[in-house]
Formats: sequence, C-alpha cells, structure tokens
Amino acid sequence: MKRFTFQNSFKSGLNAYDQAYMYTSIEALQTLLKKPKDTYDGIHIYSDDAFTDIEKLREDLKDTGAGVLGWWQQNGNFFAAMKMEKTALFIVLMLIILVASLNIISSLLMTVMSRRKEIALLLSMGASEKEIKSIFLRLGTIIGFSGIFCGVILGFIGYWILDTFDIVSLPADVYGTAKLPLDLSSTDFVSIIIGAVVIVLLSSFYPASRATKIDVIDVLRNE
Repeated sequence: MKRFTFQNSFKSGLNAYDQAYMYTSIEALQTLLKKPKDTYDGIHIYSDDAFTDIEKLREDLKDTGAGVLGWWQQNGNFFAAMKMEKTALFIVLMLIILVASLNIISSLLMTVMSRRKEIALLLSMGASEKEIKSIFLRLGTIIGFSGIFCGVILGFIGYWILDTFDIVSLPADVYGTAKLPLDLSSTDFVSIIIGAVVIVLLSSFYPASRATKIDVIDVLRNE
C-alpha cells in the first residue's frame, strides 16, 4: 500500500465530482498502478471549437487505435434528455399558438356574421369573391402578425431580464451553477416564428373563405 500526503481540498460546487475525484501527480499514480512511465490511459484536451477539433483528432489518430470522445458523448443521457425536453417544449409552444389561433378564427367568424349585409352589398355591387376573401384574410394576418410581433418583443424583454438579474436560482450542487444559463438558439427561434406564421395564415384563411359563402339575395331580402 502506498501512502499519500494530503495537501489541500476544494469544492467545485458539484457533489458528484467532489465525492469521486482526487488529484495526484502522474508519477505517483503510475507507481500505484504499476504502470511504466510515459504511458497514459487518457488525455483531456480543452478546445474552443470542440466539434471541429474532434474530427481533426480522429483523423490524426485513426491508425493508432486510440479513441476520441467528446464531452457531449460522455454525457449522452443528459443531452438526450435535454433534446427530448426541447422537443416537448416546442410542441407545447405550438399548442399555445394553436389555441390563440382559435381566437382569431372565432373573432373573424363573428365579424363575418355581423357583416353579412355589408358583404352582400359589396358582392351585389360587383365586388369579386377574391376581393372579399382578401379583406378578411388581411384582417386575420394583421391580428396574427401583431400578436407575433408583440410576443417576440416580450420574449426578448423576458430573456434580457432573466439573463441580467438572478430571478431564477438553481441548486449549485446539482447543476454546477446557481444562475440560470440562457442561450438563444437561432434555429429554434426561426422554427417557432415560421410555425406561428403558418398557423396564423391557416386560421385566417377559413373565415375569409366563409365570408364569400353567403346567399346575396337571401341576405338582402331578410337583413
């Protein structure tokens, strides 16, 4: 049995690391494991662009039999859970937008029902169904795009507040940091905007098409 002299200790903030890792010199470890000098089980490499540099290392070491693993591969379960969480969050956001689009549909349908006489007059005076449809389609897109614009502004304001002030605190012994880390993904942002635009256009098209499906003679006779 080899004796070691205890020098000092520190806390990283993560209990899983603090309870599992001890540091010593490479020479002492080689003596303890009875391994020859200049032999290593593994080397940790820091890189500012890990996703690109790992491919270069694999190319350089492909004939040596050495394996190269990234930190995202060593924590595969964690990142798989995060990916699933992002997918679920995207679906939830789309459902929220879908519920909001139902309000657009209902409000436009109420407008169409309350403006049946005006629509019939426009059709009798020579307005085409395409022009009537474009009026309500434009009204729905204005309402929907206004909501998207306001939502984006409020989202950026909330992002700035959460990033600037410590409103949400995390247990440091679990996550390694007490501050909520924020990183705006341009891909997710664009996907949400495109999904919202598609839902708004579809929800505006149905009431607009219903506006032209009225009996002009019957409406003018009774209203």
